[in-house]
Amino acid sequence: MTMNRRTFTLLAAGAALLVPGGVRAAPAMTVHKDPTCGCCEAWVDHVRAAGYEAQVVEVAAINTVKAKLGVPPGLRSCHTAEIDGYVLEGHVPAAAIARLLAERPKVRGLAVPGMPIGSPGMEVEGRDPESYDVMAFGDSEPKAMMRFRGNIAL
Repeated sequence: MTMNRRTFTLLAAGAALLVPGGVRAAPAMTVHKDPTCGCCEAWVDHVRAAGYEAQVVEVAAINTVKAKLGVPPGLRSCHTAEIDGYVLEGHVPAAAIARLLAERPKVRGLAVPGMPIGSPGMEVEGRDPESYDVMAFGDSEPKAMMRFRGNIAL
């Protein structure tokens, strides 16, 4: 079997959940979203389908949450999640979340700025998915951690 980046990411994510004596569940996340956002619900469905437990908290002043959690203004999107000490901003694919939790880099979190067509929760029938970067952010300048086209790692 040839090991490409996508295969490696999926295997690493599965291995990260293995512990002696069995398998532990993926950590739960809290998703902060505006009460009227429909694409946020579609993203929550995506992460739940990937095995993450997601509790949704509706917040009218979502930018206050983003500022409190340290999401840079240029990386902000429509919803913000917290998982195992990290922040997820916007339509971050489950594969990127799995890599984040497996590798545990020294970053505050991951972001998909804006709302790229085809990213998880932003699928549009009849439209080709866009390519976009998942950005790692923290104390230094944000940098691309992974690149996707739709929900597929490139």
